[in-house]
Amino acid sequence: MPEIPNSPGSDTDAVIAAALADLDVDHHRREPGQFLVTLPGTARLQTHCWLVVRDHAVFVQAFVCRRPDEEFENVYRFLLQRNARLYGVHYTLDRIGDIHLTGRIALHAVTPDEIDRLLGQVLEAADGDFNTLLELGFASSIRREHAWRSERGESTANLQAFEHLFR
Repeated sequence: MPEIPNSPGSDTDAVIAAALADLDVDHHRREPGQFLVTLPGTARLQTHCWLVVRDHAVFVQAFVCRRPDEEFENVYRFLLQRNARLYGVHYTLDRIGDIHLTGRIALHAVTPDEIDRLLGQVLEAADGDFNTLLELGFASSIRREHAWRSERGESTANLQAFEHLFR
């Protein structure tokens, strides 16, 4: 539904646009009220996060990791326990089991500080939990990748975070 000029949604759109510009974070405005933000990370090189303005709230969604290959129970336990410590977002699964961070903010609560806080939480969770999720849900694949690269004399530099799995 298109926003009506001077409606609460269009004001929110302007607040988000200004906040993203002030934060100097890479983003693209797809349509009015739709922002695709790219957050830089270390464990996860980047996280794409949608901010979408609707009639009563701004919805936040970021893909974190594909469906785990193994140890589903341990992965899901970690996600549920982690949800208790997150601000403004929570871990969810889509219909095929991929892991996302989702949340929403009431339109009246959207401020530049709140956008900063929310994006900071998305980045902290997606980047900070990424290696744990990989280790829990993809340990066998990581071990196979390490063995394959080692046998061929290829670099294993980007697997160093999982060195303890190769002993």
